[in-house]
Amino acid sequence: MATRTLSVDEEAYHILAKARRVPGESFSKVIKRASWGDGAPRCGALLARAVGEMSDAALDALDKAQRSDDPPESKWTR
Repeated sequence: MATRTLSVDEEAYHILAKARRVPGESFSKVIKRASWGDGAPRCGALLARAVGEMSDAALDALDKAQRSDDPPESKWTR
């Protein structure tokens, strides 16, 4: 199996060392066991967390409202 050399700072090294399940467990196994999530939250995920799941009809209504939303009339021009 091919290997690569990685550089980590002292803090990362100590975090990996603490994450070992048994003394001498390889850092490769520790890293493979880690949970990396699905990346940064997307707008839909944030909206679902804030208001719950929305139906397609509700999302369509929001899209329609946004398309028809004109900017407010400027109070600085006549």
